[in-house]
Amino acid sequence: MRFSARFASTTLFSRLGQRYAFVVVAVIFLCLLFSAGLRATPSVLLDPLEQSFGWSRATTSLAAAIGIFFYGMAGPFAAAAMDHFGLRRVLLTALAVMAASSAASAYMTQAWHLIALWGVFSGIGSGAVAAVLAATVANRWFVRHRGLAMGILTASTATGNLVFLPVLASLASSGDWRRVVWVVAAAMVFMVPLVWRLVPDQPADMGLLPYGGDPARPPVAAAPGVGLLAATFGTLGRASRVPAFWFLFATFWVCGFTTNGLVGTHMIALCGDHGILPVQAAGLLALMGVFDLVGTTASGWLTDRYDPRKLLFVYYGLRGLSLIVLPYTDFSFYSLAIFAVFYGLDWIATVPPTLRLATDVFGEREAPVVFGWIVAGHQLGAATAAWMGGVVRDVTGSYLTAFVVSGVTGLVAALIALLISRQRVGASCRAAAA
Repeated sequence: MRFSARFASTTLFSRLGQRYAFVVVAVIFLCLLFSAGLRATPSVLLDPLEQSFGWSRATTSLAAAIGIFFYGMAGPFAAAAMDHFGLRRVLLTALAVMAASSAASAYMTQAWHLIALWGVFSGIGSGAVAAVLAATVANRWFVRHRGLAMGILTASTATGNLVFLPVLASLASSGDWRRVVWVVAAAMVFMVPLVWRLVPDQPADMGLLPYGGDPARPPVAAAPGVGLLAATFGTLGRASRVPAFWFLFATFWVCGFTTNGLVGTHMIALCGDHGILPVQAAGLLALMGVFDLVGTTASGWLTDRYDPRKLLFVYYGLRGLSLIVLPYTDFSFYSLAIFAVFYGLDWIATVPPTLRLATDVFGEREAPVVFGWIVAGHQLGAATAAWMGGVVRDVTGSYLTAFVVSGVTGLVAALIALLISRQRVGASCRAAAA
C-alpha cells in the first residue's frame, strides 16, 4: 500500500501541499535532537559507572571510543540503506536500536555489556540518525530553501549534544545513573509513532513534489537496484577519483578536529585548569549549543544565497583564530562568554555549505552517501583531537599547544575551501570511473 493511502482519512498533507516538507523537518529535527542527547550520555556516565562497577577509565573510555567510531562509520551505510530500503524503515529501526540498547544498559553487569550496548549498538543506531539523515531529508524534500532546511536539521544535532549535557549530568549526579538511560530510552520510544505516522520515504509517496520543485523537472529517477555494500563502496570509489571529495573530506576532518574532538572533549578540563567548576564549564557548552542553533540555521540561509566556498573560508578562518586566542585570555566570565557565543555560532555552521558543495559536484542522487563518507572524516578528526588533546596535556602540563595547533588547522582548512571546484561530475564520467 502506498504511503499516501494511509493518509487518505486525513487532510494534513492535502492542505499543506509542498509545505508538508516542513512537517517532515520538524519530526526529523526532534529525532536528531534526541539522538544527539544519546551521544552525549557516555560522557556523563563515566564516573557513575566506574563508582558502581569498579571499571577503569580505560574500559569506559574504550566503550565511548567504539561508539564514536561506529557513529562515524555508520553514516555512509545508513545513507545507502535509506536509498535501498527506504528512509522511514531505516529511521524506525535506528530508533528501536537506540531505545533497546539504552534500556538494556540499566541491567548491565559486565564491562562487555557496556562496550556492546554503548559502543556498538548505540554507535550504529545514532550514526543512522545524524548528519546523513539530515542530508537525505534536505535533498529529497527541498529544492528551494534546501540550505536553510539543512541548517535547521544540522543545528539540532550539535545543539542537542551540548544542551543535553547539563541535564544528563544533573540526572547522573542524583545518585542513580539508571535514570539517565531510562530517560534516553523513553525519548527514542516517543519518536517512533511520530515517524511512523508523519514521515514518508519521499514526497512522491504522497503525490507531492519537493518544496519549490518544478513539475516540468521531476526528481531524478531511482537508479537500478544494487546491493547495499556495492552502493556504499561504489559511491566511495567514484567520489575518491574527484579532487573535490578529498578537499571536502579534509575540511570536514578539521571541523571534527576543532569542535567535538577538542572543544567538546577538553573544554571542561581546560576550564578546570583555570579553577572553573565542571558545572559552570558544562554551562558554557550548553550556551554554545543554544547559539549553534542560531548560527547553523543562519548558515543554511546564507548557503542558499552565497558561494559556499567563501562561507567555509570565513567559518574556518574565524574558528582557527578564536582557538589560537583562547588560551591567552584571562578566562574571566566575560571572555569565556564571548568565546562561547562566537564559537557556538560557528560550531557546525560548516555543514550546510559542505553538503551544498557535495550536491553541486556529485548530484542529488549520490550526495547523501558521499556526504556520509565526508562525515566519517569529521569523526576521524574528532577522535584524533580527543586523543591529541589528552596527550599534549599530559606531556606539557597545559592545553596551550593543543589549541594553537587546532587553530592552525582551521586556517589551513579555510584555504583548502577556496580550492574546491563546483563542477558537476557528469554521468558519463561516473560510468567510466565505476
